[in-house]
Amino acid sequence: MVASDNSRPQEVSGGELESRLVCAGCGARLDPSTALPFGCPEASAQPEIDHVLRVRIAEDGLRDIFLAVAAAASDERSPFLRFRRLMHSYRLARRLGMGDVDYVELVSGLDRAVAEVDGTGFVQTPYGYNAGLDLWIKDETGNVSGSHKARHMMGLAVHLEVVSRLGLVDLHDRELAIASCGNAALAASIVAKAAGRRLRVFVPPSAKPSVLRRLRELDAVVEVCPRRPEDPPGDPCYHRFREALAGGSLPFSCQGPDNGLTIQGGMTLGWELALQHRAQSPAPLGQLFVQVGGGALASGVSQGLELAERAGIVPAQPRLFAVQTANAHPLHRTFERVRELARSTGAEAALARAQRHRRDFMSPWPEAPESVADGILDDETYDWASIVETLLATDGEVVLVDEDTLVRARDAAERELGVLACATGTSGIAGVLTRRAAGVDDPGVHKAALITGVRR
Repeated sequence: MVASDNSRPQEVSGGELESRLVCAGCGARLDPSTALPFGCPEASAQPEIDHVLRVRIAEDGLRDIFLAVAAAASDERSPFLRFRRLMHSYRLARRLGMGDVDYVELVSGLDRAVAEVDGTGFVQTPYGYNAGLDLWIKDETGNVSGSHKARHMMGLAVHLEVVSRLGLVDLHDRELAIASCGNAALAASIVAKAAGRRLRVFVPPSAKPSVLRRLRELDAVVEVCPRRPEDPPGDPCYHRFREALAGGSLPFSCQGPDNGLTIQGGMTLGWELALQHRAQSPAPLGQLFVQVGGGALASGVSQGLELAERAGIVPAQPRLFAVQTANAHPLHRTFERVRELARSTGAEAALARAQRHRRDFMSPWPEAPESVADGILDDETYDWASIVETLLATDGEVVLVDEDTLVRARDAAERELGVLACATGTSGIAGVLTRRAAGVDDPGVHKAALITGVRR
C-alpha cells in the first residue's frame, strides 16, 4: 500500500542516503554502487576467513526515521515500504536517480504480484503478550508462504528489481538458486514466481511430498540431493547449490556468506519487534529466544535490534538466547570455543580470531542430524559470527532443547495461541521451557520468542 506522503518525491539529504557493504571477516569494502553485492570478492583468495558482507548505513537522522515509521504504521502496511529508508537497496536506488515514488511503486507492484501468487502480501506480523505462556510472541505464520523466510527473499527480489530497472546489470537469463529443506524453498518459489524469475531449488531426500508438489506448482526446478560418498563434509544440498553458483546462478538464499543482502529483509523483523514492544510495554524487552539453523533469522533480527539501539529506540538489545536442538548444534559448539578464548583475550579479539580462522571454530556437524525440528538441522551455522557477536555483547547463551520439549512447545503454541506451527517454528518457545525446567527463568524479565513457520 502506498503511503499518503508519496504523492510527490521524498527529498532525502546526502548523509541519509549513505550505505555500503563491508566484509565482516576481512574488512573488504565494496563500491557502494555495486549491482550484485552478494559475496566478498576476497573469499576465494582467503578461504580461511569467514567472509560475510554486512550493510552499513549512515546514522544521520536514524532516530527520526524510526519515529516516522512508527507514526506511519497505519499508512504503510508492508515492512518493505515502512522501513525502506533503512535499506541499502533503497539508498542505492535513490543515489542513482530513482525517485521515492518510483521506488514505492516498484515495491508495491512486486508485493501485489506476491499476493496474486500466495493470497497475501507483506504486512506487519502480530506481536503481543500471552499470559498462558508468560511470554511475548511475534507470530510469522500469517506471513507470505507461512514463514519468516519470505522476508529474506522479498528483500533480495526488491534489490534485483532495482538494479534491473536502473540498467546496472542484465538479469534476463540469470537463474536463481537456493538450497533448503522446506520453508525457505517455498518462500523463494513464491517470490521468484511473482518476480517472473526462474528458480532452481536443491532439497534433501527427506523433503515432504507436499512441499515438493507445491514447489513444482510454483514452476520451480526441483533437484533432490542425496549425500554422495565423494562429497566433503556438510549439507549435500548446499554443495549442489554452490556448484550452481559457480555455473552462473544467482544466490536467492538465506546463507549469508553467499548473499549478504539476505539479511536485509530479515532485519525488518527486528525493527518491527523493537517498535511493537516499545508501543505496547513501558518495560524493555530483556530476553529474546530465536531458533538457529543456518543463522540468517537470528542474524537479521539481532542486527535489526542493534540498529534500533543505536537509534535510541530501545535502551539496549535484549539478551539473546539462540536455540538449537540437542541432536545437532554447530553454533553451540562454536560459541563455546569463542567464549573460552574470550576469557583470556577479550570478546572482540576472540571473535576476530575466529572470523579469520573459520575452520578452527565453525565446521559441519559430523553426522547426518535428525530432529522433529528439521528446519534448524543445518550442518553448519553459516551466519554464526554475527550471532556470536550478539551473544557476547548481550551475555547471551545457546540453549539446547530435546525432542520432547520441542513437541511440548509446538503443542503449547496451539493450545495457548491457536497457532498451528511446526516444531521448528516454535523452537524459541522450547528454549524458554528448557530454561524454566532448569530453574533459570529470570522472573520479572520481559521475554519474547518468535513463531516462524506453519505446520505443513
